[in-house]
Amino acid sequence: MKSGQTPGSAFQPGRHFQVLDDPSHDPYQDREKLAEPSVCADCGAVFHEGRWQWAPVPAHAHQAHCTACRRIHDKFPAGYVSIEGAFAQAHREELVNLARNLEAREKAEHPLQRIMAIEDQDDHMMITTTDIHLARAIGEALHHAYKGELDYQYNREEYLLRVRWKH
Repeated sequence: MKSGQTPGSAFQPGRHFQVLDDPSHDPYQDREKLAEPSVCADCGAVFHEGRWQWAPVPAHAHQAHCTACRRIHDKFPAGYVSIEGAFAQAHREELVNLARNLEAREKAEHPLQRIMAIEDQDDHMMITTTDIHLARAIGEALHHAYKGELDYQYNREEYLLRVRWKH
């Protein structure tokens, strides 16, 4: 596995890096605690016990918009997964299914982890996500299933992860 990081960078493939635990770096993270319970007016996720979750909407829930829906509305992804190479073009449907299945599994537990779009661009496919964790997980799943080259580039100031997988 290749790493696109400079020596001493914070990201180690396959490891959880500190900045992910610090929501102050995410410009979409709510700066003030939401009233509980709150429900996202777009997707129906419920903010309860300090986190967004899939749950029945309580009576008298406050209206809000979750960070994933705000990112989707603004077209401002937190993660980009670039899938490159002849293998990717020949196995597009299989790779999309892998990403969608992973998204479904992650989204069931973490409502903020969603795929925003899957687009063909010139000689590669681009998957955009609402969360950097999902982008990293898709890259790791591609590498685990098909090997190839995997690079990560994390921009702390923008809370943005770029993943590049090539086979």
